[in-house]
Amino acid sequence: MIVQWRKSSYSGGVNDEQCVELGRLASEAGIGARDSKDPDGGHLTLSFAQFAGLVEQVKQYPTR
Repeated sequence: MIVQWRKSSYSGGVNDEQCVELGRLASEAGIGARDSKDPDGGHLTLSFAQFAGLVEQVKQYPTR
């Protein structure tokens, strides 16, 4: 399976040094997260439940 990585819509563009990409891994493997500036550097694998928990924590983080 080829993973289709998607960059965050909050990324600031080409010069943004803090970019994250997400991709749905094989059917039951979960969600992958990687550094868009180093796509060959590997990725973090999260279960669907872990990813949902991460999203909830991010939503509670105060914005600037």
